[in-house]
Amino acid sequence: MSSNDERPAAPVSATPRITLTPEAAAFVKERLEKEGRPGASLRVGVRGGGCNGLTYVLDYTDEPPRPRDLVYDFHGTRVLVDNRSIAYIDGSTIVYERSLMFTGLKFKNPLEATTCGCGETFSVKAEALEKMRAAGLPTTK
Repeated sequence: MSSNDERPAAPVSATPRITLTPEAAAFVKERLEKEGRPGASLRVGVRGGGCNGLTYVLDYTDEPPRPRDLVYDFHGTRVLVDNRSIAYIDGSTIVYERSLMFTGLKFKNPLEATTCGCGETFSVKAEALEKMRAAGLPTTK
């Protein structure tokens, strides 16, 4: 039985609204293996705060998906996205980057208007904010 088979069953959401590259999936799997948590998932989200109003959240969790989570499987890595955050990261690709200054996961978000120098905080394009407001979703500005 593989480690992925040991996770609680959760329905996988049909069409992915975000993407995790093969390199990013390999990075997550390697980290989780080193931590002795091969069955854990990557939780992806957004919370208010930071220089630009929103902060990306990437966390590892051993908890089962929450009832309102979107559940995706990318290259054998389970990714959980809370359905409130998806409006801010819809269409994003999570990539693995390695440089002199940073090694880890980064968002490539088509809805970003501005980012902070750290790359972890962002604001959303005006047209995306208008769509969110029209849909009754919370916005930061």
